[in-house]
Amino acid sequence: MEQKKNELNIELDEKVAQGTYSNLAVITHSSSEFILDFIRIMPGLPKAQVQSRIILTPEHAKRLLIALQDNIAKFESKNGQIKIEHNEPPIIPMKFSGGNVQA
Repeated sequence: MEQKKNELNIELDEKVAQGTYSNLAVITHSSSEFILDFIRIMPGLPKAQVQSRIILTPEHAKRLLIALQDNIAKFESKNGQIKIEHNEPPIIPMKFSGGNVQA
């Protein structure tokens, strides 16, 4: 099969295709990048580990926001509004530890 001009061939290996579960995302930024830390919190445990860190340029962060908004709108039009529990605190007190890693 011949690849079309300007077509991007994206490979997805089996391990990455399985995905990583996250139930918390922490977003920080500097003047040149946005950092998204995806974390898995387990009930009853006071410690959680960053499962994945993604670093984006500001332009790509905005493209991600637009893509998420579009996909959420499509999901909600098909499946109904996504409900967010209001009894959860909007900000969870946390600190990062481990080496010289900062968020």
